Amino acid sequence: MKTGRSAPAGTAPIVRLFDVPADGASATSDAEPDPVARARAFAEPLLAGHALDTGEDALAHAEGVAAILNGLGAAPAMQAAAYLVYAGDFLTKPEEVVAKAFGTSYASLVTNTRKLVAIQRAAREAHVLNELQAQQTERVRKMLLAFSRDLRVVLLRLASRLQTLRYYALARRPCPTPLARESMQVFAPLANRLGIWQIKWELEDLSFRVLHPGDYRTVARLLDETRIAREQDIEATRRKLADALAAQGVRAEVHGRPKHLYSIWKKMQGKDMPFARVLDVRALRVIVDALPDCYAALSRVHELYRPVPDEFDDYIARPKANGYQSLHTVVLGDDRRALEVQIRTRAMHEHAEHGVAAHWAYKEAGVRGYAGVSASGGFEAQVAEARKAVLRQLLEWERDFAGHGANEAEAGGPGFDDRIYVFTPQAAVVELPAGATAIDFAYNLHTDLGHRCRGARVDGAMLPLNTPLTNGQTVEIVAAKEGGPSLDWLNAELGYLRSARSRSKVRAWFNALALQATVARGREAVEKVLQREGKTAVKLDDLASRLGFRNADALFEVVGKDEFSLHSIETLLRPTEVVPTADEVIALRRRGSDTAPAGGVLVVGVESLLTSLARCCRPAPPDAIGGYVTRGKGVAVHRSACTNFRQMAARAPERVIPVAWGAGHGGKGGGAPALYPVDVIVEAADRQGLLRDISEVFAKEKMNVIGVNTQSVKDAQGGTAWMTFTIEVDDADRLAQVMVRVGKIGGVRSVRRK
Repeated sequence: MKTGRSAPAGTAPIVRLFDVPADGASATSDAEPDPVARARAFAEPLLAGHALDTGEDALAHAEGVAAILNGLGAAPAMQAAAYLVYAGDFLTKPEEVVAKAFGTSYASLVTNTRKLVAIQRAAREAHVLNELQAQQTERVRKMLLAFSRDLRVVLLRLASRLQTLRYYALARRPCPTPLARESMQVFAPLANRLGIWQIKWELEDLSFRVLHPGDYRTVARLLDETRIAREQDIEATRRKLADALAAQGVRAEVHGRPKHLYSIWKKMQGKDMPFARVLDVRALRVIVDALPDCYAALSRVHELYRPVPDEFDDYIARPKANGYQSLHTVVLGDDRRALEVQIRTRAMHEHAEHGVAAHWAYKEAGVRGYAGVSASGGFEAQVAEARKAVLRQLLEWERDFAGHGANEAEAGGPGFDDRIYVFTPQAAVVELPAGATAIDFAYNLHTDLGHRCRGARVDGAMLPLNTPLTNGQTVEIVAAKEGGPSLDWLNAELGYLRSARSRSKVRAWFNALALQATVARGREAVEKVLQREGKTAVKLDDLASRLGFRNADALFEVVGKDEFSLHSIETLLRPTEVVPTADEVIALRRRGSDTAPAGGVLVVGVESLLTSLARCCRPAPPDAIGGYVTRGKGVAVHRSACTNFRQMAARAPERVIPVAWGAGHGGKGGGAPALYPVDVIVEAADRQGLLRDISEVFAKEKMNVIGVNTQSVKDAQGGTAWMTFTIEVDDADRLAQVMVRVGKIGGVRSVRRK
């Protein structure tokens, strides 16, 4: 057993089932069976005769994945895991069975990989708008790096997808377009970020063949040679340049590669150029020790091969905006075909491959990426530091695999410390800030779901709502049919919310609740003014519009906040009156000279003048009264205590004239008693039967009710009823006695004349 790191004090030592010795010897010993053979023997009875949803033979697929991992140099333990993951599809409780047979590390790998498969399948099957689909694709890409704490999952999924594309190509079966698109948009960029170029170019070419078959055949014909021939040619050129640099005393590593089909097509599309102008179909990269060696190597290259005019760029003297540095030149090889050569120091190469200016950042931007997309985007900034420390050593970490937990702590995770990715029950990926809770998850899905959230099942278990979520968990929200958030959610110490967006939505809910209360308070105040002014028939929206508000609620809001004077409403409701001219007074006298005033009112000082009873105070004998001369309507008779009368008298005292009740007001002189309409306002606690009880009192007192207006307002005490009764009386003193009886009715708080 390899014991390069001791277990922490107080914990059980990590049992390493399938180790790779540090000296590179075989991973097995005489006492320990081959892990790959053992895993295959375990999986074969389960996989034999079964097919995956892609149509592949399950056992053949597992063997192909293991072979790809072996070609990458992955440890035997990783190759063994390939069989166990697919065997899990045919086990009732895969995690428990694999844990007993192979250990918890393999069981975790099986569970996590199966989850990712479900996510990718759901993403392919989702019928959503293009921008939403692109967003979900990017989340799946991030998830492949951030999911779980076991980077084996990432390698396994890459190898599995490559094996599936190979299967469709070799079997000459049509590959589903969504699967090829996901391979191009998710898996190939992921392999690029990991630096696994061998998988990257094969994924891209196989997907390109499915997505753009016509373009694929065109580019293949233009190359007019097989990939093997191109690779042999570039290898010969690489050796020649390496030998020439060594002979000149320049220490350098020379790497060569033929450009694959998809890369050629993408450059043709991105730069809108014909194939003849793609000068880097073949390319060499020269890595030297120091800056002077870059220019020495460049000189030697130009000595060996003829440079192409206008195809030289010195990004060392003039670095790109993102910090990228390198010498780029295009020369004509021995066969007179173009050859691109890039020359850089090791430090420049490290920055280009692993830093913010990584070359892959703009190549992943798509066919338009060559227009100058910076590599300093949000995702690249998040992974840059982790990529240098973890992803560059991914295969070495796998060779030293002995339980992912300890190595994960050393590596520092996959570089997404500020984000987590969890799943809906339908396997959609949801991106949240680190430490987010189920409530944050609910608000991310829908605001109303967040308001009604009352519980959550995380991986099938009910957990407190303030429990932080972790990568890879499946969250199901338990919601009430109606309701709102709790104020406790805004208490940072309780830890219910991590997302600023969620906190904003909770605050907005409570602000809306406070606004409703303010509007209700303002409505009550405005309606009281309308009742007092006898204008209850006025439409509230019309009133608000006349006052300059967009609607009635806007008026109620400012009134409820005490930001608008009710006096402005009273002024608007009261008609503007003009002092009558002398001619109008004479005409008024003539109109009233032939008949006595209605109701037996005698106007002292201007005999037989036309009179009317004011609606705002509705006077009745024996109330003290006063007269006010109006335009064209004669004298308006008010009660002396009327607020309106006093305000008008203060503004225009010359229009006030004395008035008195005539002899016929109470039936004196033998005539029938005159009746006067009077408004009585009752405020009471709202209850069933209240209107009936009050009406019975008026009926028993033989008072004729000619109008009733009621309104109920809900409040903290259950509700308040406002009732206005219009009653015909011949004597206001008798009305006062009836009002006392009404005040004794249960729930009645006050009774008064308007």
